[in-house]
Amino acid sequence: QDFADSVYQMVTQKFQELTDNFTSMHARHKTLAGIVMTKGLDIRQAQVIVLSSGTKCINGEYINDQGLAVNDCHAEIVARRAFIHFLYSQLELHLSKRREDWERSIFVRLKEGGYRLQENILFHLYVSTSPCGDARLNSPYEITTDLNSSKHIVRKYRGHLRTKIESGEGTIPVRCHNAAQTWDGVLLGEQLITMSCTDKIARWNILGLQGALLSSFIEPMYLHSIIVGSLCHTGHLSRVMSHRIEDIGQLPASFRRNQLLLSGVSHADARQPGKSPGFSVNWIVGNADLEVINATTGKRNCGSPSRLCKHMFFARWAKLHGKLSTRTPSHGDMPSVYSEAKLVAQTYQAVKQQLFKAFQKAGLGTWVKKPPEQDQFLLT
Repeated sequence: QDFADSVYQMVTQKFQELTDNFTSMHARHKTLAGIVMTKGLDIRQAQVIVLSSGTKCINGEYINDQGLAVNDCHAEIVARRAFIHFLYSQLELHLSKRREDWERSIFVRLKEGGYRLQENILFHLYVSTSPCGDARLNSPYEITTDLNSSKHIVRKYRGHLRTKIESGEGTIPVRCHNAAQTWDGVLLGEQLITMSCTDKIARWNILGLQGALLSSFIEPMYLHSIIVGSLCHTGHLSRVMSHRIEDIGQLPASFRRNQLLLSGVSHADARQPGKSPGFSVNWIVGNADLEVINATTGKRNCGSPSRLCKHMFFARWAKLHGKLSTRTPSHGDMPSVYSEAKLVAQTYQAVKQQLFKAFQKAGLGTWVKKPPEQDQFLLT
């Protein structure tokens, strides 16, 4: 508990620092998230590496086929994207000619190719309120209205995959059996569907936080713990995060069913009153500035893309691809299309399919994907 409270205090203090003692207009938030890095569980060596806020998703009309918009601006999802940005910076240190640069990196190079996290480095996610989706829905604190009617609903959909509502809040159980959304459908006004934070975190617990692109360089990286501010029911959280897919079966080497440590905090901040702001902020260690994203458009207010968008990550990946040692046996030329680059990490893709099948087999619904056109862009 002391450790969890320290993580919470570090994240809050860092946010206070970055928002001029909470006075900046960008201090307004409903959900705050941060990732703290430690050596073992020594809080004295802890460091906040990313921070984020936000509770909204992109509006379907702004969906972007050049990878220039961030689709999901919920705080925990932005924190994970900011973490990926941090991982790229850590890998880029290995491009340096100077030994002290690669010694500063959290990654060590493996003889058999690729990179692994240094021994004993752990990552902890703090989020100020229970992640949206099943984790929040079934927290006992939220079932206060007419108990008889809501109990039935909760039981029926317990553990079910849930999706966020475009430009609104709250989640609904996955309805469709056809897991593909269509580009023209979304542009013609069909709701753009995004999976809930609970489901995405459950996915990170199998696939790791690094995503498909980085999997061609590094082994999967998992969270060690999640610390939740309010609306937290740890027994329920653990059921949602790991027990839903107990029968996923054997996973390939370096992948695992990650068992998270879960904790609340002793004295959580009061929940912020008023409407959710329409923006999301992100900060990454080594970058002085807070970046502000308009959650409706998925871009910065000036119209330029966020440093966390797919296009930016693809550009960084392409730069590393020719120069760094990879985990994947080389398949000839570097892919020029984003969706193809994601397929380079074949094991990652296979585990992802295994995960989706496990959800279906457990009767928890079908993972809904974004229209494929979204990932068919070239590096410009």
